[in-house]
Amino acid sequence: MPKAKQISLSDASNAGITLIESSQKGNQATYNLILAYRNNRRTGSACAKTRAEVRGSGRKIYRQKGTGNARHGDRRAPIFVGGGVAFGPRPRSYEKKVSKRERKLAFSKVLTQLIQEGAIFTIPQFVIEDGKTKTFLATLKQFSEAKNVLVVSKGFDEMTYLSARNIKEKRLVLSSEVTIEDLLLAEVVLFTEESLPEIATRTNKK
Repeated sequence: MPKAKQISLSDASNAGITLIESSQKGNQATYNLILAYRNNRRTGSACAKTRAEVRGSGRKIYRQKGTGNARHGDRRAPIFVGGGVAFGPRPRSYEKKVSKRERKLAFSKVLTQLIQEGAIFTIPQFVIEDGKTKTFLATLKQFSEAKNVLVVSKGFDEMTYLSARNIKEKRLVLSSEVTIEDLLLAEVVLFTEESLPEIATRTNKK
């Protein structure tokens, strides 16, 4: 099994990957995109019933005057047990949109940061022919001893997917689908050589 080769900034530039070398540029775009990922996973389904929706009679509970009690309408008012909720949560969308240009900037920023930290490597290919988890772990161990490893390729065969399905910390992701969240959660990222052109396309400003 060939060893993994660490990607330098010059190697990435030669591969066509757009780099963001400024320490300040791209930080806000990265924050916005991570926030969008997390917001878009929220269902926004929390719902409390108002006094118009709870079950119960609308009859006035006692006469307006002469009882010595506060004036009340029906039992569905928010101050009564079993009544409606005032200003409770209602179904809503937490969706946050991020422009394509900002997404590319954030992707370039994170890639540049990981390359500078020495966390990105290239390998010729990644295939587990027997589909066994034991083989999958042994193969990854030859490349890296890190706990959280991300393998990015243009495509994986069925046996390779089968070998990795039970390992949460070590993941296989397609180069067309990998996100900056995937990259930031990994200690080491392994790119297959065939995935680099697509990664470069995702950082291109055009």
